[in-house]
Amino acid sequence: MNQFRTYTKFAIGDVHGSLKYLQALIEKCLAYAEKQQTLPHFIFLGDYVDRGPSARDVIELALDLERGNAECIFLKGNHEDMMMSFLGMPGNYGESFLFNGGIATLDSYGVHEEDLEDAFARLPDAHLNFMSRLATSYLRPPYLFVHAGIEPGRQLEEQQPEDMLWIRQEFIFNPHKIDATVVFGHTPMRGVMIDLPYKLGIDTGLVYGGKLTCVEFTEGVLYQVQRGHQAVKTRSIPLR
Repeated sequence: MNQFRTYTKFAIGDVHGSLKYLQALIEKCLAYAEKQQTLPHFIFLGDYVDRGPSARDVIELALDLERGNAECIFLKGNHEDMMMSFLGMPGNYGESFLFNGGIATLDSYGVHEEDLEDAFARLPDAHLNFMSRLATSYLRPPYLFVHAGIEPGRQLEEQQPEDMLWIRQEFIFNPHKIDATVVFGHTPMRGVMIDLPYKLGIDTGLVYGGKLTCVEFTEGVLYQVQRGHQAVKTRSIPLR
């Protein structure tokens, strides 16, 4: 019988092809879950690809986690949506993919300018499948996890995928009507945005010289690794 009976929940912000920082956070999370004798439950908020150099390896790491003992929820970010559209899969704004960090993503797959027309065929089936099954949102009361946020004037059942992937100021600067704290990424900030009970923003701008952020929800611990460093620093944050 497995000795681990419960889960420790972690949410991870926008990775953007930055493998070594994600690895550092994952190692810290796995060690914590093992110490607590729980299984890790990872909720990724999207934007695995673009801007950073290692998008392929980031997705491979995500798949490795999924194949192991961890429970994983993978949400779609606007960058995956653009990439899917560019590749001819269901998505939007594919024409903007290359100009928003997509060149670095394709480079990580060995796809260069002369190969663009064959890009879909050059990507591993497992990675295409990964992108095709990304969720738009994940409700785990008292939290709603999305990439960008929600339209603050609508109830949950009225929300549109476009807003969940792209919304910024309208969501960030206004209270919403949903009976849940919205945990989101997408909009890079210098520090974690704590606006309870409405929202918790954890994109801290790794690819812009900031940090990669993860929140552990049982004890309310923030895990962060600064760009250019490997050490993961922790501190407590209020979640209620």
